[in-house]
Amino acid sequence: MALNDILPVTRNEEGIAAVLGTLKQRFGDRFQTGRAIREQHAHTTTYIQVQPPDGVVFPETAQEVQEVVRTCAAHRVPVIAFGVGTSLEGHVNAPGGGVSLDTSRMNRIIAVSAEDLDCTVEPGVTREELNRHLRDTGLFFPIDPGANATLGGMAATRASGTNAVRYGTMRENVLSLTAVMADGELITTGKRAKKSSAGYDLTRLIVGSEGTLGIITSLTLKLHGIPQAISGGVCPFPTLEAASQAVIATIQMGVPVARIELVNSLQMRALKNYSKLDYPESPCLFVEFHGSEASVAEQAETFGAIAEENGGGPFLWTSQAEERDRLWKARHQAYWASLTLRPGAKGLSTDVCVPISRLAECVAETEADIAEMGLVAPIVGHAGDGNFHTLCLMNQDDPAEVALVEKFVARLNERAIRMDGTCTGEHGIGQGKVGFMRAEHGLGVEVMRRIKRALDPDNILNPGKILPMEA
Repeated sequence: MALNDILPVTRNEEGIAAVLGTLKQRFGDRFQTGRAIREQHAHTTTYIQVQPPDGVVFPETAQEVQEVVRTCAAHRVPVIAFGVGTSLEGHVNAPGGGVSLDTSRMNRIIAVSAEDLDCTVEPGVTREELNRHLRDTGLFFPIDPGANATLGGMAATRASGTNAVRYGTMRENVLSLTAVMADGELITTGKRAKKSSAGYDLTRLIVGSEGTLGIITSLTLKLHGIPQAISGGVCPFPTLEAASQAVIATIQMGVPVARIELVNSLQMRALKNYSKLDYPESPCLFVEFHGSEASVAEQAETFGAIAEENGGGPFLWTSQAEERDRLWKARHQAYWASLTLRPGAKGLSTDVCVPISRLAECVAETEADIAEMGLVAPIVGHAGDGNFHTLCLMNQDDPAEVALVEKFVARLNERAIRMDGTCTGEHGIGQGKVGFMRAEHGLGVEVMRRIKRALDPDNILNPGKILPMEA
């Protein structure tokens, strides 16, 4: 990724000064300009330079979001929506300064309709908060990225997680939403019906737009029944390719697996050290099945046979909640576990997604690249939908090392696109992957640019993200 590819954003000093004064007068202590809080709201887990906003505002209602946006629009000042700052590609940076709009106080669960299997929430509710609220209803929300992200941020980046192979991503699980557009108008994109043929699909236009087309103020989400029985476990394999082939066979045979996560040997070493897992230090699949007691047992047996045919096993599975929770907690801690492989280094997490039939090939070529370049870069992935992550550990103060990692990431992205995949399955574009948009979408980028101009003519909503420089 080259930062030169990012659409430049010019600072509007006069406008920024006017907006800061107006918002301070209107919001008082809920508008902050201290350096520490501004830098926190430009926090990025990549090596991309932190570009802080000029102020941070904490609205509590959709109407207050409208006020903020209208104030910024009047002076052509950027406004960047902020959840909890767990995005990975510089999404919350403010390259042209402006205002960070923190949604943390918009954290109400508005309604739960257990009969219709849906709920409506404000954008600052986190996925864990929602599931704690739902605990006694027999329902849950399945999308689970590694971080305890806000649901607004998850929708904005079209997040997914370990359950995506069965339950889909945020794209499939947002029924409708409300959003404040660049002119300050509040729109509703749909109703609670499970399907609709009425007009353009505005919900999915906003979902995944990373705050560049509108700022989400509420979401209506699909819910799912908590399964009667859950079983899962870990299965070792002699090679990463063998594990990948087992994933492909499992999906193609129609086994209704709920989670099927791939980790390579290096990642397994990190998990063993960090989470004290007692499993072989080899490529492994973490697998989980949902259903009745009989069906999950049958699914586990079928998967065990598939694993054996591909040289894997033994498949050690359990239906005990404590043991399963321990496994998945370890999986969700993969990022932090990986940092132990090179103390003092920083991690750059990148993801790609390819058709399931190309997964083994893509992973094998990626491992070969890692070895050739001498990188420390464990692999972990939501293998059931062809999505995997590589965490490159590096000294971010060493320009040569940063350049080497950039070269690796570029080759990885180009490989995925060449295999009819995508440069990002769930992290999003932000600033970090702008340079690969044309290779993936071709003239589609120009259509995106027209949509952006039509809905945000002054480029105030999270500018400098997604769209590359004009040719």
